[in-house]
Amino acid sequence: MKDIRLKDFPTFIRSTNPDEFMFNFMVDSVNASNHKASAILLNTFESLEQQVLNSLHSMQQLPPIYSIGPFELLTHQIIPKYNNSNNLITSINSSLWKEESGWKEWLDSKEPQSVVYVNFGSITTLTQEQFMEFACGLANSKKHFLWVIRPDLVKNSKYDAPILPQEFVIETKERGMLVSWCS
Repeated sequence: MKDIRLKDFPTFIRSTNPDEFMFNFMVDSVNASNHKASAILLNTFESLEQQVLNSLHSMQQLPPIYSIGPFELLTHQIIPKYNNSNNLITSINSSLWKEESGWKEWLDSKEPQSVVYVNFGSITTLTQEQFMEFACGLANSKKHFLWVIRPDLVKNSKYDAPILPQEFVIETKERGMLVSWCS
């Protein structure tokens, strides 16, 4: 079978960074195995990434593609586990990042559908300018928010983790929660 080339992907899923590890890993994995694979399973769902899936379905050199995600929701439905207090907990975590505690209780204390959830995932990075623009947008929104800020979210940062201005912290202390990771 013909190798998948970056130019075969639509513009909206092409990586602008030639060193984009996860994108290149996916392309290399498909190229290495698509002659053996009878199908490709993706951790997504049709309504979220319809254009991408349509584009991939149209690529004749690929085996059938099935969207079977999001896995995070499936783990809660099909793989139960109980802790020592006989409380149901999830036994599978799809993330390699350590999850912080306290965010679920904070979220449960808010009205349903009243919190903005911001998470750029495991591999996306932002410039300091993009990070600050997003912070300003959240501050100006006047909404409750749960923002996942990984230590490596801001690329080329001179600090160990992204730094938010004191004004942001003061403005949002009653309505925002910042965590380094949560599901």
